[in-house]
Order: sequence, then structure tokens, then C-alpha cells
Amino acid sequence: MMKVSALQYCASDDAEQTLHRIKPLIAEAASHARLITLPECASFLASSNEQLQQKAEWDDDSFSQNWFSQASQEFGVWLLAGSLMIRKRNNNQLVNRSVLFGPSGLAVASYDKIHMFDAEPGDGKNYNESASFTAGHSPVIVNIDNIPTGMSVCYDLRFPHLYRQLALDGAQILLIPSAFTALSGKAHWHVLLRARAIETGCYVIAPAQQGTHADGRQTYGHSMIINPWGEIIAEAKDGNSIINAVLDFDAVDKARQSIPSLTTNPVIKPTRVVN
Repeated sequence: MMKVSALQYCASDDAEQTLHRIKPLIAEAASHARLITLPECASFLASSNEQLQQKAEWDDDSFSQNWFSQASQEFGVWLLAGSLMIRKRNNNQLVNRSVLFGPSGLAVASYDKIHMFDAEPGDGKNYNESASFTAGHSPVIVNIDNIPTGMSVCYDLRFPHLYRQLALDGAQILLIPSAFTALSGKAHWHVLLRARAIETGCYVIAPAQQGTHADGRQTYGHSMIINPWGEIIAEAKDGNSIINAVLDFDAVDKARQSIPSLTTNPVIKPTRVVN
């Protein structure tokens, strides 16, 4: 069993301001949960690319990482900073990096978002994440209290092969911190998250941004926790919110035994195109 929480809020374009506002949410969640998860852009969502370049934090000297380290230690919990805007000291590149802090305050795992959000979802904005960030290339599984947990970020959700690989490599929880746009979220958020749980037989924890941000984008919210059978067991309403659940990992075994799709790997030949 594991008690978990997912937080929902609207990040400002200033890390110090955002973190000051969300500390009471973390404190409240810590009274319920062993694992607390935060959305993508956990500490700030920049108002422009120029501001992003100015405010991205060095990987070896990050205000946000230091703050989350102290918070996880103060409350004695596992704390997922859904993603942080990090600049790598060795090559000056920006990455959209999810960081997990242990109860001792140590950053125990990090994952750089692999799939860049280059899209025009119909809200009048052109999102071109690859123009600012360097994509990651390595899936990550981390043990949280001995439970293998797969890390991912937002747009990764649309690429099921990543989650199948995480599940085949042992993951029982999938973390999907997000800042989904309001328009695409309304159409796709629920069905994609439920599909990832069903396909893998994993629990899905998806903390999300919700509201109108400094750059004008509107994020969808509806943070969710989903069981391995694809059932939504907790969902946030609009605004700042904390959702909680108790994960029973017998449900992972039951779902995978009932629908053994992970163990079915037929050889598929190249597609035959008929003109």
C-alpha cells in the first residue's frame, strides 16, 4: 500500500512567488500522503521565451531544486517536482526536467522530457518546445519505497510505446505531471490517461496545472489518479486542489493477469500496402 497525493494549481512566472503559494498545499498533502506529486512547470511557467531564457535555473545552482529538497526533508515525504526549467552547466542547454526528492531531501532521480511539444492545438498559440529545450533520450524508473515507478512529462502521454517499455521494465506506477492546454485537455486528457493505465496495468498519477498563466495560455487541470483497470479513483475540480488515493499493488497483478497484453508480443511483419 502507498498513500499518494497529486497537487493542482496555476504556476506564476516567478518561482519564489509560486513556491510560497503552494507550500500550504504541500503541508496539507503531507498529512495524508507518503508521495506528493506536482505538475509540469512546478515552480514557474514563463511569460515568454525571453523570460524563460533569463529564469531557467542552473542544474548545479537551482533555487527551485534547493527549495524542494528542503520541503521534502521538512515534511518527510517523497516529493515530485513535476518539471523544472533547468539549464545544464556542461553545455548551456535547457531541459524540461522532472526531479524526485526523497524524504531525506536528496534528489534521487531525474528525467528529461523526451517528446517536445511542437503543436498548434487550436487555441491560437503555436507551441514550439524544441526551439527552447533539448529533448531527453532515456526513460527512467525509480524505486519509491521499493515500488518501481516510471517518470514522464506531459506531451510524453501521447506516445504509448514509452509507457509500454516502462511497464515491461517493471514500473507499477506511471508519473505524468502535466500542463495540458485547455482545448486539447478537454478532448484528450481523460481518454489518454485511462488508456495508458489500461495498456500497462499501472497506476497513473497525473498532477496538472489549471488556470490562465502569464503567457496567456489556459491549462486544463483535472489532475487524476487512475487505477490499473483504467478507473479514475480521484479527480480534481477547478482551481487549487489536492487529490489523494491509497494504492494497492495487488491491483497491478490482478489487471495484468486478467488482460495479459504486456506478455503478448507477436512478430509483426512490415505493413503490406495494397494499391
